[in-house]
Amino acid sequence: MTAQTNNRNHLQQMHQMGPILMLSAWGFVIVVASLLFLYVGHLLDEWLGTAPNFMLGLFFLAIVTTIGRLYQEAWLKRKNV
Repeated sequence: MTAQTNNRNHLQQMHQMGPILMLSAWGFVIVVASLLFLYVGHLLDEWLGTAPNFMLGLFFLAIVTTIGRLYQEAWLKRKNV
């Protein structure tokens, strides 16, 4: 019976850590997307000979879209609870 109790406690702890894991995954997505878009913008700027126009534009596009998607997912989770 103690094995079942330990298993239930473990499942409860994992359930409580779900939102923390979700936020850390979203943090990783925001960083990777912003760096990727920043790099692609840098390559476009070198190829077209423009100043940091594409680099900054794509960087802010990545930030806005990933944070918007995070907000949308949080809103749906809040609505379902």
